[in-house]
Amino acid sequence: MDIVIGLLIIAAGAFCQSSCYVPINKIRQWSWESYWIVQGVFAWLLLPLLGALLAVPAGHSLCELFSADQTFNIVMTLIFGALWGVGGLTFGLSMRYLGVALGQSIALGTCAGLGTIMGPVLLNVFFPENDPLSQLTFSVIAGVVVTLIGIAIIGIAGSMKARSLSEEEKKAAVKDFNFPKGIAIALLAGFMSGCFNVGLAFGADINFGALTPDIYKTLPATLLVTVGGFVTNAVYCFYQNSVNNTWGDYLKVDVMANNVLFCLLAGALWYSQFFGLALGKGFLTSSPTLVTLSFCILMALNVVFSNVWGIILKEWKGCSRQTIAVLVLGIVVLVISCFLPQLI
Repeated sequence: MDIVIGLLIIAAGAFCQSSCYVPINKIRQWSWESYWIVQGVFAWLLLPLLGALLAVPAGHSLCELFSADQTFNIVMTLIFGALWGVGGLTFGLSMRYLGVALGQSIALGTCAGLGTIMGPVLLNVFFPENDPLSQLTFSVIAGVVVTLIGIAIIGIAGSMKARSLSEEEKKAAVKDFNFPKGIAIALLAGFMSGCFNVGLAFGADINFGALTPDIYKTLPATLLVTVGGFVTNAVYCFYQNSVNNTWGDYLKVDVMANNVLFCLLAGALWYSQFFGLALGKGFLTSSPTLVTLSFCILMALNVVFSNVWGIILKEWKGCSRQTIAVLVLGIVVLVISCFLPQLI
């Protein structure tokens, strides 16, 4: 029962994440760089900080975790967070050229596979004595492979969509639709976004051990990763503010309350995925395989729900029944990939 609860919590977080771009459509008179960094203040700083505080037992402080004996792991977690931040920037572009459904599918699919594999591989480089490669069991590899198969099937559906629709129909569904450019950016976004899980791997021991409940243990590391990502995004967004002369966005009093509210909502929905991941992993401790695969499962479910939103937003409107059937097949394979490791 604990495993089912854990998977349901992760699924709830995935649903929230896939919905985080809906509030952004309500933001008015702000450039992309302005609303992106404001929602980032909530998604990558304030909410992760509140989450990390849950991991701090009474009589202790968060600062105690960031001690000298953890310096290497802290620095590595921040570095991979900064690299993940690059993935976050290109992630938005992938949806600009491919739409919410296909853009998230390709980017998150790549992120799921590489993020799961890269963590143990890189940890093995620095800490071979801990044998982190032992986490990559047959069940884990099988889960990753099936996830990638599901993503590939959805990618085929996207290719079929690109071939079957006229330029006018493509633009009606996704204004700036560009399949070749979008695929390249989505793959880059997925590779860099996989660094998030690598950061979590390096920060796995940044907690109070037995004093911190299992469901909260990864939240301090999540904060460090998102702080690193915030720095990357802030540098780029503030640069764009200067280049595009959009600093004035932050002074538009008439839309400030509306925009900050929807940025907060978008940030909360986005952070829910990793808050849910932390809580869900706490219920999966009886299955080391699912703990290792939890990030991959989260990304797979993100893809499932993003495609549901893609259908709701009519991004697949005008496609043939065959294309929709391939899309649905890919979604089904992804759902199966979440439970397959327990059956092997």
